[in-house]
Amino acid sequence: MEDTDEGLMKRVQKGDHQAFSLLVRRHSERFYALSWRLLGNEAEAEDVVQDAFIKLWAQPALFRVDAGVRFTTWFYRVVSNMATDRLRGRKRWASPEAMDILPDPGKGADQALAERQTQALIEKAIHALPERQKLALTLCFYEGLSVREAGAVMEAGEKAVESLLMRAKAGLREELAKSGLVAPQEVRHERTARYR
Repeated sequence: MEDTDEGLMKRVQKGDHQAFSLLVRRHSERFYALSWRLLGNEAEAEDVVQDAFIKLWAQPALFRVDAGVRFTTWFYRVVSNMATDRLRGRKRWASPEAMDILPDPGKGADQALAERQTQALIEKAIHALPERQKLALTLCFYEGLSVREAGAVMEAGEKAVESLLMRAKAGLREELAKSGLVAPQEVRHERTARYR
């Protein structure tokens, strides 16, 4: 019990630095990935995760151990809310740092460049989605949460999450069609099928 996240949180609530350190080591990468997906900026993603953990240490009673909620579900909500707040505070979207990924030396320069450009276009399309759609997509596809788990994080029902995912996929297809990554007829077919 003590090595579970919830057991560690009980210890954190008693001021146990070692338990807190273990939680941070155990989950930093996971929550950084979520934050980066939502923000598209490495430094901001690191800041959000660091701020979330600082808030957790300063106010550990915010997590109610007896509420029956998993720590990760609760902390996904904390991190996603903080990232969303940061997004709302931005004046405009900055290019994702996915463009800065070095090409694979085993590939030809043209192929590596094409892959980088494709990845950058996909990231840009994801970041152009409305916040709730982007969050649902990130939780389900990048973080591997089930629709039910994503609903718990987002405080939404499963049907609402499924609807957000469908709209996110349609929005991505439209954005990617503009850049030529998806054939325009696929988008038209998708729109027609949606309203049948």
